[in-house]
Amino acid sequence: MAKNPLELKWQEIPMGFVHSEAQSSLQNHTGSWRSERPIWAEEHCIRCGVCALFCPEACVRTDERGYFHADLDYCKGCSICAHECWTGCIKMKPEEA
Repeated sequence: MAKNPLELKWQEIPMGFVHSEAQSSLQNHTGSWRSERPIWAEEHCIRCGVCALFCPEACVRTDERGYFHADLDYCKGCSICAHECWTGCIKMKPEEA
């Protein structure tokens, strides 16, 4: 008989298996996984929002002036925002220990 998926050890979980309740990611602060963080150079940012569009965690937010920044509670440091930013205003900085 097959095991309940919630009782599997991490080594037994099939590749691609995902189980979570709706909006459970809001409780999971995944920023601690990060080894690098994105830093925006506001003087080069044109506030186009491409970084927010491509962020897989949807953690890029605007401030009161309309500039973008990552919510570091959720940013995993994947650098997709920096890669997709065509103005080059986002640089990845190593996370400090």
